[in-house]
Order: sequence, then C-alpha cells, then structure tokens
Amino acid sequence: MLKLKKTIAISAIALMGATSLTSTAVHAEVTANAAATSNYLWRGQEQTGGDAAISGGIDYANESGFYAGTWASNASWADEMTYELDLYAGFGGDINESVSYDVGYIYYAYPDAASEADADFSEIYGSISVEGFTFGASVLATSAASGDGTDFGDSLYLTADYGFAVGSNGTEMALHLGHYSGDFIGDDNILDYGVSISKDGFTFGLSDTDMDDSDIKAYVAYSVDFNL
Repeated sequence: MLKLKKTIAISAIALMGATSLTSTAVHAEVTANAAATSNYLWRGQEQTGGDAAISGGIDYANESGFYAGTWASNASWADEMTYELDLYAGFGGDINESVSYDVGYIYYAYPDAASEADADFSEIYGSISVEGFTFGASVLATSAASGDGTDFGDSLYLTADYGFAVGSNGTEMALHLGHYSGDFIGDDNILDYGVSISKDGFTFGLSDTDMDDSDIKAYVAYSVDFNL
C-alpha cells in the first residue's frame, strides 16, 4: 500500500545557528515554519487530490547536532482522512567543510483516517551532502499494516538531489531524482523526478513519476520560517 507525504528538509534544521534558551552550556534554537502550496506532493504523488494545502511545524535544534520537531498539513489520500501529523528526531553535522550528514527517525500519522486504511507508518533515514549534492535513503521501520505481512525494511526510498544558485539575486534551482521500491508500496518500483526554482520563500516546481497514467504536476508554494 502506498503512503504519501512531502520530503522534509530535516538536515537543514540540524545545522541551525545557536541561540541560548536556558542558562546551561547547551545552546539551542526553537523555530516555526508555515507554508501554503497549490498541490501537496510527496515522492511525486499528490496528497490532496490536486487541491491546495496549508502546513506548519515547530522544530528544536541544539549545537550538538540533535534536532526534533513536528509538522502538520491537510491530506486526503485515504478514506475519511483530513490531515497528516509527522513527528521526527535526528542528528546531523559537518564531517568537514564540504561534507555533512543527517540521520533520524520520522513517524507519519494520519489520526482521523478510517481504521481499515492502516495509514500510519515510520521510516529511518540518512543522507550525505557533498557540496550541492545530497544522497539519501529512507527505510520502512514500522507500519500500521504489519498485520498484512508488512515488516521492517519492506520499502526503500533512494534520492539524489542537486541545488545551485542561479545568478546573484538569491534565486536557487533544485533537481531531484528518487526511486521507491519494496512490498510496502503497490508497485514494486516507482521513479519520481522533479525540478524547482525558489526565491524569497516562493517556489515554482514540476514533478512526475513513471507510474502508469501519471502526468507532470506543477505547483506554486510559499513558505516562511521564524524564531520562537
């Protein structure tokens, strides 16, 4: 069964600057984010039937590299479902001036989905970033559908991303390629790909998969982050 969600830029959270929250020696930062998009896509697939989505989250990160957070959005890809709630934690940092890493755990919850949807699941993820390239992997950890024979490791999502500046005015372009495989999804192998361009919080993107009857999907989004 195929589960759908956006890719969260968790590695960036782990590397945030430090702001003292307590009188202890550990410096930390709490931030919040809010976003709106014309089409909520996760791994190239629609989460709201092509409708718009509003999302927001809160993140904690400290100078050790530890981070944790939660994120919510409207979602409607299963019966009676109206929203998604994600919980995640991990650890990230720099290996040297050009290489960084990120590892963590994320739980995807759909609290009001019909019980027969068996929607909730979780993954363990990791990534390595080198200059503008990021290579990542996410492995199924748990699933509400375990009674149907779904086990740890029954899905694997591999990604390759590249981001770069366009000109000197703050515009950025990102290229994405992903491969989703395993018994957890309806199709044993799904390839997704996309391109986006961003500036001042606004993003325009195109995304698609190699699934039958899949069309290129365009979206426009705006996001904002702020300290708490």
